[in-house]
Parts: sequence; C-alpha cells; structure tokens
Amino acid sequence: MNTWLALLNDYTFQTVSLGSALLGMISGVLGSFAVLRKQSLLGDGVSHSALPGVVIAFILLGSKNTEILLLGALLSGLTATALILGIVRHTRIKFDSALALVMSFFFGLGMVLLTYVQKIPNSNQAGLKRFIFGQASTLLQRDIILMSVCGVVLLTLVLVFWKEFKLFVFDSDFAHNLGFSPKKLNLLLSFMIVLTIIIGLQTVGVILMSALLISPAVAARQWTNKLGVMVLLAAAFGALSGVVGTAASSAVPKLPTGPAIVVCASLLVVLSVLFAPGRGILHRVYRHRKNKLMLKLEGSGPDVPTI
Repeated sequence: MNTWLALLNDYTFQTVSLGSALLGMISGVLGSFAVLRKQSLLGDGVSHSALPGVVIAFILLGSKNTEILLLGALLSGLTATALILGIVRHTRIKFDSALALVMSFFFGLGMVLLTYVQKIPNSNQAGLKRFIFGQASTLLQRDIILMSVCGVVLLTLVLVFWKEFKLFVFDSDFAHNLGFSPKKLNLLLSFMIVLTIIIGLQTVGVILMSALLISPAVAARQWTNKLGVMVLLAAAFGALSGVVGTAASSAVPKLPTGPAIVVCASLLVVLSVLFAPGRGILHRVYRHRKNKLMLKLEGSGPDVPTI
C-alpha cells in the first residue's frame, strides 16, 4: 500500500500517466471514426510513414527538439496519407494495397535514413530510436502541454463538425446530397487522425501507435450502437489503458510503458468481445442456448389432436 501511495505522489509517474491518459482519450475519439469508416489500417500506415520525417528533420536541422522532430513526422505522415488517397482515387489499386505500398516504402526509407544517421557524430544523443518503440518515461511537462493543446484543437473540431462527420461516416452519399463535400470531410478527418498519431509517437512509437488508435474504439463498439456513446466509451477506455499501463510499467521493473499501455487496451478489447451485452460472445452463446431450450420445450408440449 505504501508503495502505491509513493507511486501516486511521484512526479514522473504523474506526468507520464497524465500524458498517456490524454493520448488514450484523444486516440479513442478519433479512432472511433477510423473504425466506422473501415480505415483502421490507415493508422498503421501513417504511423510507420512518420519515421522518415523524424530522421529527415534531424538531418536537415540537426535539432533534437521534440517539436521539430514531430513536425517532420507530421509532414511525412500527411504526405503518405495524400499519396494513399491519391492512388486510390486515380488508379484501380484498392485502399489496402495502396496503404501497404506506401507504408512499406516510407518505413523502409526511414530505416535506411536511421542507419545513415548512426554514422553522424552526434547521432547517439539524437534519441531517434524512441520514436520506433516509444519511450513514455521521457515525457516532460512541455510534451504534456503540446499534447493538451493538440487535444483541445482536435476535440473542438470533432464537436464543431459532429453532425457532418456523423453523416459522412454512416452515409456519405446522403451527406453529399445535403451539400456537404465528402472529399473535404475525408481530408479533414484524415488530417485529424494523422495529428493524433504524431503526438503519440514519443509515447507508444510508430509500431504500436495504430493499436492504441484502434483498440479503444473496437472495445467501445461492442457495447453500443450509438456514435455518441461509442466515442465517450472509447475515450474512457483509452484513458484507462494509459493510466493502468503506466502504473504497470512503474510497478514492474524494466517493463516498457508503451507496450504495457497497448496490452491493456488489447485486454479491454478481449473483455468487451467476450462479455459485452448483445455483441459479446458469451451473451450470444447464452441467447442461442436459451432459444434452443425454448424450442425444445415448445416441441415437447402436449400434442394437439388433428381433425
């Protein structure tokens, strides 16, 4: 008990858990729209495509400043997203194939550039590898402020364009008939998803960020059919995963925070798939057995004489 109280009073734990909770909440909200749009893999493609932007920003500017590196990641992620959408729109290549092509090229380019950077004298102090696997323990107060500002902007955009996003997600043709531009809404939503991924790279890394974006939304989808409730649940699940994962990594020596957060989010998905009412596996098994028993009871009732 004293250990947990000391942990709660620890400044580093408070900073990391707050940042992880903010990231999980933002990821849950934006991930809900990605899941409903059946673009879950977009997060995976963008997160992997951000790596060359980080390395190029360091090569060109020689700065280890987190904001500079994340800006490079943002530009790289937006470029990759534009390429994916452009390939799908102007060619016969499907979305998943275009995403795989762009993601593999950008991530391969990032690894090549990262290998080159290792030969630069001050590359050992660059800390670029933390963007691959994440290093939440390095979060500082200014990182929390940056995350909070981006989160406020993203959540404000969600509230302002709530009706438009809702129409676009469920019926883009109807939204177009009402005068809304599905193309502009898609670009805005894609930009918001990219920004969410970028601000989470330092915490979770390019490899696992897509899991944190999608898992809370998938878990929330099992519990409700209403978009508003799903978004709130996804935000709560994401924040819970961030706090619990941070606590687990602090309690267990040498347990990395980013993977611990993703594991917690994945466990929420498993629990939701099993126990959620209506959609849960156990609920469906129970309902199937109940219906089977009712049919058996009806079939074993008194015989009705026929004329």
